[in-house]
Amino acid sequence: MENDRLSAGKISRPQVKICGITSITDALACANLGADAVGCVFYPKSPRHLDDNQAKEISLAVAEKIQTVGVFANETFSRIMQRVEHCRLSAVQLHGQESPELISRLHNEKVVVIKALFADGQPSFKDISSYHASAFLLECGQGKLPGGNALKWDWGLAKDIGNRYSLIIAGGLAPDNVSYAIGVSRPHAVDVSSGVESSPGRKDRDKVADFMAEVSRYKLKYDFNKIF
Repeated sequence: MENDRLSAGKISRPQVKICGITSITDALACANLGADAVGCVFYPKSPRHLDDNQAKEISLAVAEKIQTVGVFANETFSRIMQRVEHCRLSAVQLHGQESPELISRLHNEKVVVIKALFADGQPSFKDISSYHASAFLLECGQGKLPGGNALKWDWGLAKDIGNRYSLIIAGGLAPDNVSYAIGVSRPHAVDVSSGVESSPGRKDRDKVADFMAEVSRYKLKYDFNKIF
């Protein structure tokens, strides 16, 4: 089943989510530099993991500017919903082996759900029709942690999916390759974390600015609706 489009509004470039935010300062800097969303990671093994109160403070700080996405892996419905409500999350991003039933339950609660699928992992791209998600984030699926693990992959494998679903690409993106990645995959949004960092969880303002400049140079030649 094709996913529901989220908004009728058009934009001139792919949207940008800066993930792995760990401070209000970084969140506001990303917002001021033009990002469309920031991501807060709720995965204890990640160096970018936040507790609920930290995430709430970040979400409230940027609420007037951009959206905050909570990133989870194999979490329960109740814990996800608790954090959606407590942390004032705009959306959730699921990076584990979550079931289609869990995603449907979240969808029924009017939660915007982004489901991660993997080129070299499970669930794979071919499983996309099983999920009633608002958008899909595609990446390589290699490495020790859920997520892109800063690993590049063949972003062009995502191109056809973007013709049918709201598409986000991630994994190995940085200022020096994001324009190429957009050109070969034609996504609706891009997601970056380590590619704009000075250290895990600490965003480098200059790298974020360079990343945003490269994305902004790419003028869309295809139609899509906003995700964030």
